[in-house]
Amino acid sequence: MAKICPELLLQQSSPSSSSSSPSPFIKSIRETFTIWMKSLIFHGNGCTIFNSKGEIVFRVDNYQESCRDEVCIMDLKGQVLFSIKREKLRVFGRWNGYGSCGEIKGRPLFQVKRNCDIFSRENVICNFGSCDENNVGINCYKIQQFDRNSSYKVTNSTGQVVAEVKQKQSSRGFGYGEDVLTLEVEPNIDHSLIVAFVIVCGLIHGKL
Repeated sequence: MAKICPELLLQQSSPSSSSSSPSPFIKSIRETFTIWMKSLIFHGNGCTIFNSKGEIVFRVDNYQESCRDEVCIMDLKGQVLFSIKREKLRVFGRWNGYGSCGEIKGRPLFQVKRNCDIFSRENVICNFGSCDENNVGINCYKIQQFDRNSSYKVTNSTGQVVAEVKQKQSSRGFGYGEDVLTLEVEPNIDHSLIVAFVIVCGLIHGKL
């Protein structure tokens, strides 16, 4: 079974895949982000992700009434990192991730399938997997919800938690609302890949 390698995914999605430069989205320390489930564009739909310094690092902007069928995850400068497109005629939902908006006809880099096992005790929202040559998803990550307040965790194939999402709170314990979340990513994990997970969860729950 193939296993997702964040560095490989980033190389596949970049036109300069032959370069050996390290990914700017993989750090050796734990990183904390603030997710605002709103677009900075007036009358737009999407979300904005800030780093611990308050700088915008990722964003999703859409002028349509809904983003549920296709979204593009961009960096601050507007460069597309991933294009996520929902497959039609899927009862439980499946989203394909591509390297850019201009490559949605090719083989997806990854797939996210909404969990349809009503008897599961893990509260798995969806499963994430890379795609082989036959476009078959190979599950490597799970997104599990652990309370009703938009809080969930991302685990890898060994069950290790690689990222957590929860409602953002002030130092005094006051929440900022359902649209403001905290994302914590463990070291050596591709931040852009985790953000793609979060975006799909937002699409599933109608937050975008």
